[in-house]
Amino acid sequence: MKKIIKSSTAFYLNSPLFRLNHTALYLLLVFPLISNNISAQDKLLTTDDIVLKGRTTLAPQRIINLKWIKGTDMYSFTDTTGVDRLMRGSVKNADAVLLSLSELNAAMKSAGQDTLPGFPAIEWRSHHSFQFTSNDTMYQFSLLTKSLNIVFTHPKEKTAEHITVNERNNSIAYTVANNLYVLHNGVHTAITDDPDPNIENGQPVHREEFGIHEGIYWSPRGNFIAFYRMDQRMVTDYPIVEWNNKPASMRNIKYPFAGDSSHHVTIGVYDLSSGKTIFLKTGEPKEQYLTNVAWSPDEKKIYIAIVNRQQNHLWFNRYDAATGNFEKTLFEEHNDRYVQPLNRMVFNPVNENQFIWQSRRDGWNHLYLYDTTGKLIRQLTQGNWEVTQFEGFSKDGRQVFFTAATTAITRDLYRTEISSGKTNRLTENRGTHLISGNDSKSLFIDQFTSLTVPRFISIIDAGGFQKKKLLESSNPLNGYKKVDSQIFTIKSNSGYELFARITKPANLITGKKYPVVMYVYNGPGIQLINNQWPAGNELWYYYMAQKDIIVFTLDGRGTPNRGAEFEQATFRQLGMVECEDQLDGVAYLKSLPYVDSTRFGVYGWSYGGFMTSTLMTRYPEVFKTGVAGGPVTDWKLYEVMYTERYMDTPQENPTGYEKTNVLNGVKNLKGRLMLIHGTSDAVVVQQHSMLFVKKAIDLGKQVDYFLYPGHEHNVMGKDRIHLFNKISDYFFSNL
Repeated sequence: MKKIIKSSTAFYLNSPLFRLNHTALYLLLVFPLISNNISAQDKLLTTDDIVLKGRTTLAPQRIINLKWIKGTDMYSFTDTTGVDRLMRGSVKNADAVLLSLSELNAAMKSAGQDTLPGFPAIEWRSHHSFQFTSNDTMYQFSLLTKSLNIVFTHPKEKTAEHITVNERNNSIAYTVANNLYVLHNGVHTAITDDPDPNIENGQPVHREEFGIHEGIYWSPRGNFIAFYRMDQRMVTDYPIVEWNNKPASMRNIKYPFAGDSSHHVTIGVYDLSSGKTIFLKTGEPKEQYLTNVAWSPDEKKIYIAIVNRQQNHLWFNRYDAATGNFEKTLFEEHNDRYVQPLNRMVFNPVNENQFIWQSRRDGWNHLYLYDTTGKLIRQLTQGNWEVTQFEGFSKDGRQVFFTAATTAITRDLYRTEISSGKTNRLTENRGTHLISGNDSKSLFIDQFTSLTVPRFISIIDAGGFQKKKLLESSNPLNGYKKVDSQIFTIKSNSGYELFARITKPANLITGKKYPVVMYVYNGPGIQLINNQWPAGNELWYYYMAQKDIIVFTLDGRGTPNRGAEFEQATFRQLGMVECEDQLDGVAYLKSLPYVDSTRFGVYGWSYGGFMTSTLMTRYPEVFKTGVAGGPVTDWKLYEVMYTERYMDTPQENPTGYEKTNVLNGVKNLKGRLMLIHGTSDAVVVQQHSMLFVKKAIDLGKQVDYFLYPGHEHNVMGKDRIHLFNKISDYFFSNL
């Protein structure tokens, strides 16, 4: 199939100049406006629509459970247009029925199990068998024999969690309460037996920072299990009140405040053949971070990135998996501000003495090729842009594939030749490409979306040529009142071009002045501005615009995928330069003839709640109304790992903590501010907002406060409709 280059920009990015001309990369940041004009109709969005339909009828069409069949060039998906059934397709062949729901339910009945109301989400174990979970039981189905096996049933007395399957030997590791178990050869065995619930085994540690999302690591051949053991006995108990109980009860959690004692983590290695566990000798101090755990392909070594508590130094260490002995530090990384390893090493499947490591050591997240002695072979990618996802090696091990954000708000698939460093962009249209490669990385499912394209799914090959179109979604917002949403850049006083988005009524009335709500986050790790179809809170932007309120968002310094210098500008002073950048956004808005500069509102959640309360108290003349959800008000009351990375400890940086303490600005509050909190919030504990309210009372300042009993760091489920109504009505009333 002929590859069509759709624009001069695409041609340029596929040329050798792309790798050399950094100025051109910068210019890509200031591309023309992207607009999305929904066909003019009179139907209005409701908050019920946003919550109940945002992922269904108001979301772009999708292909359910679309994935590659293991070890093949075929894909599978669930067809729910008629009778539920599992489908199979390929580039060369039309889609065909692989298994119907009735056939699967016949196998369920034969095994004495309850039938399924719909086709389940599956995971392929081989090209002819898959597994799925229903009613706390894991099943494996063979397409060859049309038979079903029960792989794992949860222990009935307690709930099993963190269930992790090893594909080589069909063994399963899992946790019950705070201990780790394994199901091997049909026998359940306790790997740990810690009676103290404050010692947790096999669970994520370090509050899921550093890219840690699991606590169980099977060795490649299934002979060993590496696992985290976290001792929290020295960490502060923090009370969470459960209001739904009669009488209300208290549940203690472990919450390590910035500057206080943190938990101690070790890594155990369990041998399935001997039933014995050894612990890696990771050394002192005990308050350090053990991250990015990886096994060697031969199961003899374990690699760990160790980060000191100050989070400014990393040691990439190798340990003997049999004895736990430390063997070697392959390399170190140091940064005067912080290091933040988020991705474990990935071995070359053809040359197991080589691996990929991701690092921002040159100021941008890039791929580095190492050998297992610790020798840097070469930096594979470079430039003023960031790798966002490593997609894998080609089958021959000569190429790597990755997704990158070359304009911060876009995501594209790239291929780099390991030997030459030659890099090509494989995806064409500018927007967000979500990529999934088959096992050999010869084909990729490309799910593309942008502010103007709801969803386009296709299969492309390793050269970037489109091989098959799978889906082109219609506009799910057709029939609703037209709004205008645009992405653009503004020049800040700091010299950066900042990405911004404005969502406004489509047909502005000449001479009319419109109020503005600024939706903020502007904190580490989160982008609000992405070139993709609106979802989630972005549908709320449309809802507000239909009510003649403009919604404006801006990603200032501190947000990701703009390089270390841009992100780390907030170091030791969270909320300072971010506010400066948001005020540059205010200045831009005031320059627009249709904006009422006397009616500015601001709204955000979590870090955005911190920003909202900071802006309301630091710039009381600018903002008339604010809504701060789950806000941090005093960084001394936030957890160790996150806070100390960006602020150091309160003992090391007392001035920074004092300057950024929102409570110190309550005396300046003039506008209407509502704080919202979930009473069971274990991320930003309710004490933050309670102290703000107490300070306001002491100073005679009026503030509104609303609680969601039993909800954690956000308000989910049907209560989210109430939340959106609460927030919207507050702005309708006060703007």
